[in-house]
Amino acid sequence: MKLLHTGDWHIGKVLRGVSRIDEQRSVLDEIVAVAEREAVDVVVVAGDVFETAAPTPEAQALAWSTLLRLRAIGAEVLAVAGNHDPAESFDAVSPVFAGAGVTLLGRPRRPDAGGVVSLRARSSGEPVRVALLPFVSQRGMVRAADLFGGDAAQHAQRYTERLGLLLGSLTAGFDGAAVNVLVFHGTVLGGRFGGGEREAQSIFDYVVPATLFPPTVTYAALGHLHRLQELPAPCPLWYAGSPFAVDFGEEADTKHVVVIEAAPGRPAVVRPIPLVTPRALRTVRGTLASLAALAGEVGDALLRVVVTEPGRAGLADEVRAVLPNAVDVRIEHAARPETRSVERGATTRTPQQLFHDFLGTQGIDDPRLEQLFGELLDATLAGEGS
Repeated sequence: MKLLHTGDWHIGKVLRGVSRIDEQRSVLDEIVAVAEREAVDVVVVAGDVFETAAPTPEAQALAWSTLLRLRAIGAEVLAVAGNHDPAESFDAVSPVFAGAGVTLLGRPRRPDAGGVVSLRARSSGEPVRVALLPFVSQRGMVRAADLFGGDAAQHAQRYTERLGLLLGSLTAGFDGAAVNVLVFHGTVLGGRFGGGEREAQSIFDYVVPATLFPPTVTYAALGHLHRLQELPAPCPLWYAGSPFAVDFGEEADTKHVVVIEAAPGRPAVVRPIPLVTPRALRTVRGTLASLAALAGEVGDALLRVVVTEPGRAGLADEVRAVLPNAVDVRIEHAARPETRSVERGATTRTPQQLFHDFLGTQGIDDPRLEQLFGELLDATLAGEGS
């Protein structure tokens, strides 16, 4: 049988105020096309379908229609909630999607109550078991009463122990008679970050060891970390990564989905498939003149621009005039000079001089700002004297 592993769609992600919904639509179109071309039996979406727990109607329409399109090509479709997703909403709409043959799981369930789904591959009739474990927060795993006692290390240990119990329960029925798939959204020790993850729910208390995943698992489909990667574990353990660069920390990554071929009692054959539609993110650096010369080279990439000349009012607008796709413009500060200490009560430096020195520490050289500051200061002093 064939399985397609994807996740971390982050539908609705906005980059510095720029909507990316059209890019996300194109990427998801490509994922559907890959699933159809490969004639996969099962598609698993390993969490973070949405960017926020309150997705817009447009984001919801894209997500739900994509799941239904994947089902329409004949694949069984199963998706779990990630730490960005509205878990309660997943569970609320799950009965509707179940009627269409799509399994949604927002919060963990017992194996006999939806935590494990049994099915047969349409291509070969092979039995397949899929254990589903959505993201679980520490406060969702460790009781509130426990959090008031003990230290952070003890809380993290309890989280790991209880997550291990969940994984053990969900995989207890796995044996060599079926293809056994585990879908999990979380951080496994040793995983490399992509750059767009929510760190507060990815590090320290939320890192679990790969030893929790038993050898009876034919393939573990992970979500949460945005880089394609395999981790050493008792079973094949893979992050498919995000299908588009969520932030500039991922600009060098090639994005993928993962296709797995497996049969009962045999090792899984894992085949990452690169995606061609994600829009590039790129960081460029230089003076305004050198940046203008890059205009024909950057294509439609979204740009983080580092300007290597003194700042001035309106510089960001000038950059965007020559590089319209610049979504993040920043000044590269030279080494700041040591500031002179001033004794308490000293009055030897005027406000204008202090403002001039401040602009210098920020790498800004614009006499217009100093003139405007002087005018505002004069107006303020005149108002106080009236």
